[in-house]
Amino acid sequence: MITAIIIIFVIGYLFITLEHNINLNKTATALLTGVICWTLYALGSSDSHHIVEELSHHLANISEIAFFLLGAMTIVELVDAHQGFGVITERIHTKDSRALLWIISILTFFLSAVLDNLTTAIVMVSLLRKIIRDDEMRRFFAGIVIIAANAGGAWSPLGDVTTTMLWIGGQISAVNVMKTLFIPSLVALIVPLIYLSFKLKGSIATPKVSKKSEADDVTDKERNIMFGTGIGMLLFVPIFKTVTHLPPYMGILLALGVVWIVSEILHSKKDEEDRKPFTASHALSKIDTSSILFFMGILLAIGVLEVTHVLTDLAAWMNDTIGNLDAIVFIIGIASAVIDNVPLVAASMGMYDLATYPQDHRIWEFLAYCAGTGGSMLIIGSAAGVAVMGMERISFFWYLKRISLLALIGYVAGALVFLFV
Repeated sequence: MITAIIIIFVIGYLFITLEHNINLNKTATALLTGVICWTLYALGSSDSHHIVEELSHHLANISEIAFFLLGAMTIVELVDAHQGFGVITERIHTKDSRALLWIISILTFFLSAVLDNLTTAIVMVSLLRKIIRDDEMRRFFAGIVIIAANAGGAWSPLGDVTTTMLWIGGQISAVNVMKTLFIPSLVALIVPLIYLSFKLKGSIATPKVSKKSEADDVTDKERNIMFGTGIGMLLFVPIFKTVTHLPPYMGILLALGVVWIVSEILHSKKDEEDRKPFTASHALSKIDTSSILFFMGILLAIGVLEVTHVLTDLAAWMNDTIGNLDAIVFIIGIASAVIDNVPLVAASMGMYDLATYPQDHRIWEFLAYCAGTGGSMLIIGSAAGVAVMGMERISFFWYLKRISLLALIGYVAGALVFLFV
């Protein structure tokens, strides 16, 4: 049974990477892979009740991410419908590709630490659509946004789900992880940017603005209110989580409710037809739901590998075979580009206890860095990457060819800084 599950997972993974070659949508493949893996697990076990409980547990965790994605994407669409991102784009005057890359990357890096890498990636890709006309160039910038978002999320206890897991679990403290990982995380971004500064040339062509659009019906006051409310509520999400200890999806749903009400109030005096483009219902119809389903399918498949102890056994085998903790954590970071970093970190937390490795031990800090930034090496290696993949229709091999090496260079550079500086 375990062998069959692993084979189906590998085949499904290959089909996802070959999406554009075989003309088979990755979302359908991911959903089939997840369901078939769980079906095999159910057929191979006599305790169906226990399997249903495990599935319910994993579905609850997956649903949290799905609802978070749904809320964040809807807020971004609402702000975008009011041309809210013009508040930022109007202040970015440079057309030089290198200067723009640095501005976007640094902005993403720090915003990711305050929000989280997933929300930041969604916001920044929406922003890029307002700045860059050429599809190929925009995809390239979106790829760098993934690196910047994951690097920015790694050094903050609220910036990446794995760092948050280690923080809540007591393996790291907020102040210490920020102090210890800020420089390595920044290096993971700066090194690829320095390399690209010698490669990128030319200027950026901005999108053409139509003479008449729905945005003409939005006043500067309405635009600024929606931008301030949208970004303000996104920033409020980690605060809400810290104060209430409720999951992040509760905060994002609260934020969506507030932004929704504000949008209704702003256009309450307009008739139904004029108001429609600025409603949350319209925004919900525009978000990319297929990318959310893709995310659910992938996590369902990985969930089977976790409950069947495949990941735990792999981690234990690495511990027995390699021995060196730094090397193991470094490899876990690379593995997180292939397999979701959440179960990998969860397995690692189960392998090494706090009695032997107390809070803020070197292993926990290095794990936070590696799991946070390692996923950038493949586009399906992080939540930010999966979201951008859906939004910009980036293929697995396009990313592998143009971005993966840059992410690897940054990952290694940041790791070396952590280990030796």
